[in-house]
Amino acid sequence: MVKQEAQREQTASMEDYLEAVAMLQENDKVVRVSQISRKLKVKMPSVTSALKKLSEQRLVEHERYGHIKLTPEGDKVARDVIRRHEALTRFFVQALSIDRQTAEEDACKIEHVISPLSLERVIKFIEFIEACPLGEANFPKRYQYYLEHGQPPEECRGRSERGEK
Repeated sequence: MVKQEAQREQTASMEDYLEAVAMLQENDKVVRVSQISRKLKVKMPSVTSALKKLSEQRLVEHERYGHIKLTPEGDKVARDVIRRHEALTRFFVQALSIDRQTAEEDACKIEHVISPLSLERVIKFIEFIEACPLGEANFPKRYQYYLEHGQPPEECRGRSERGEK
């Protein structure tokens, strides 16, 4: 958990830049300032300024007018941001029945401030409701069992294996 805390020292804005670079790298392999500018809806000088800070922190490699690439440490931070974003989006969509666009927007805001414990509980909750759907008898008791044992109670295990909801 100490390593995750060190990674979380970035500002929300800097995390957004790292997340954008990671996502653009997946699609295009080569990332440019203009792509980040469009993705984050910010001006190119703002991107350049942020990249300079991230480069000084050795989270990205970027030469003036060149391509942008995450360093191994930058990639770790970006993957952590993406993990938080995806977990929160899944929680909002699956557990709270929020539309995808609103879920994405809310996740983008909350991903920067959620504690590691709360994030892990959100992830566990999603895993749990996939195995033991809401609305059935003894839901709180079964969820507590899942938290304590790391797996759904016996009566739920067959469901996730059979793909039942």
